[in-house]
Amino acid sequence: MTTTPIETRAATSMVCNACGYVAPLTDPRPFRCPNADGKADHVLKRRIDPRRLANAIDAFGDREPDPFIRYRRLTHTWQTAMAVGMTDGEYVDLVRDLERRIAAVAGSGFNVTPFERQPGLASAIGFGGDILVKNETGNVSGSHKGRHLMGVMLWLLIMERRDADLAHARLAIASCGNAALAAATVARAAGRELDVFVPSDASDVVVAQLEELGAHVTRCPRRPHEAGDPSYLRFREAVAAGALPFTCQGNENGLVIEGCQTLGWEIASQLIASRRTVDRIFIQVGGGALASAVISAFDDLSALQILPHMPRIHCVQTASAFPLRRAYDHVIARITGDASPSEAARAAHGFPGRASEPAEDFDCMDEIASRITAAEADEQLRYAIAHRGEFMWPWETVPSSVAHGILDDETYDWAAVVRGMLVSGGYPLVVSEEQLIRANRVAVESTGIPVDPTGSSGLAGVLELVEHECIDPDETLAVLFTGRKRS
Repeated sequence: MTTTPIETRAATSMVCNACGYVAPLTDPRPFRCPNADGKADHVLKRRIDPRRLANAIDAFGDREPDPFIRYRRLTHTWQTAMAVGMTDGEYVDLVRDLERRIAAVAGSGFNVTPFERQPGLASAIGFGGDILVKNETGNVSGSHKGRHLMGVMLWLLIMERRDADLAHARLAIASCGNAALAAATVARAAGRELDVFVPSDASDVVVAQLEELGAHVTRCPRRPHEAGDPSYLRFREAVAAGALPFTCQGNENGLVIEGCQTLGWEIASQLIASRRTVDRIFIQVGGGALASAVISAFDDLSALQILPHMPRIHCVQTASAFPLRRAYDHVIARITGDASPSEAARAAHGFPGRASEPAEDFDCMDEIASRITAAEADEQLRYAIAHRGEFMWPWETVPSSVAHGILDDETYDWAAVVRGMLVSGGYPLVVSEEQLIRANRVAVESTGIPVDPTGSSGLAGVLELVEHECIDPDETLAVLFTGRKRS
């Protein structure tokens, strides 16, 4: 009697986008590529074999309210669990048990969140088409961040059966707000010790909430002559000392992305149910995990032929720090052989003084985006991934913004996000503080959703394009409201 090799039992795999390393299916810690060298962008990405995921398509017509059960067959975690001998029933029981414990801590577990037309919002900004809002403010801990950490925790609970050390290792995260609260909530529910590294000016209210959840908080001041976010650097030190990366940065833990892919899969299900399509999605970007997750979800939908096309992806950053836009501009310059649309962003390479907000030429950006092929994008991104330092490096000044949750010094999962914009015909947007403030005010007043300025910052990108008359009035737009306003 022959047996099927374990490596061929799953329809998913974790693959490095720089060197092609494939994590063994039984590896309990497929977090970072072992070949990471600090030069190339070694990031483990989940890949699917669409030919072997035919039964997963049924999830998009399912009415199961828990996304981690509804879409489980699409995840590497479920695929691995089945390959190593777990039954589907055991997996569902594990999810439901963790959900009950999360609800005991947070008041509720994970459920499909609303994705609804907001005519008052469209009217308030003078847009003639439809705007759909995916509202994550009522999710666990008040944002989308819990999705990322729920996915990682499910992996740990399954794999600690194969590696007992996973059950006792401390967890670590670098964050200034929503991600830390989500991590602390999920860690408390699972009975795990969590170290949270926060900026020195982190909100006292947030720190108190973290400590109430049992997290161990360390404030991290900036050190002289040290480039990058100090809380992220201290987090890296903790992981090097043995902590597990319980984080929302895909470069530190490739598994963190698929938990939030549930958000993109939900959008697809909701579009199918309402017989709608979306022309553009606006996504706020700090570290890039949210955008990477949504883009990866839509890649899945395309591979599985569930939706006819990917919407145009517009990623939004604040003028105080726009490392993603800077990287995008350098990739564009390589593709076109021309100067990129943003003089200021190009000048920031080498940083001769303070970088300023890019001078936008939307007609130029739209023209460039419309004629880039996937083959061109992939060719230049292969170079960019192999030469990370030429495209992504820490922001040179200390940023400040009302949208403080997107002030990451680097966009850690930048390559996947740049590719998503390139192949979809979208492009990044850099918005002013005034636009961010206006977007939040209009969002709250016209929808009644208690979203914070970070969570509504994608809407600032909509305002930018509407004001410049860059969107046809018959288009349908999607915006993600991702964080609840806290007192």
